[in-house]
Amino acid sequence: MGFHTFDVDRADALEDPDRFRYCSGEELLAALGVPEDAAVADLGSGTGFYTDVIAPHVGTCYAVDVQAEMHDLYREKGLPATVEAVTAEVADLPLAADALDAAVSTMTYHEYAGDDALAELARVVRPGGRVVTVDWTAAGPGEAGPPREERFRVGDAAADFEDAGFAVERAETRRETFVLVARR
Repeated sequence: MGFHTFDVDRADALEDPDRFRYCSGEELLAALGVPEDAAVADLGSGTGFYTDVIAPHVGTCYAVDVQAEMHDLYREKGLPATVEAVTAEVADLPLAADALDAAVSTMTYHEYAGDDALAELARVVRPGGRVVTVDWTAAGPGEAGPPREERFRVGDAAADFEDAGFAVERAETRRETFVLVARR
């Protein structure tokens, strides 16, 4: 896989409301299904496009990104009071064990997928907590998003989550994306 990061020079594209055609805010919140006091991590948060959707509905939302420059842009835009910026790789999160009620990844799974990252999610997501993943599918036509060779099929992602100790509750392929909901 490519395991690239999104070019910070193109960060404005992350604020395009057209992104909601791949995953609406309503769909994301419904898949998370967490209480108002929940602690949630947005993995690969970028400039906070989806973090901003989640933040008003949870106690704490950790905006996790490997690029400090993305956090700088997010701060310029305005960090909501419930958001904490965390500069880290998913495979090495500076969070306590069982610290999260849920984690979400929107169009970023292909950037960090691997055994170490999934083991780390199993460590920081509490038992019963969810990980919601919406990403570009390798089964799609590849008209948007990263090159097809950098993408995963939903079945492969589901198998990887199961190998990491998660139970897959939902796994479906759509035209360009897949949705995967896994519970620890």
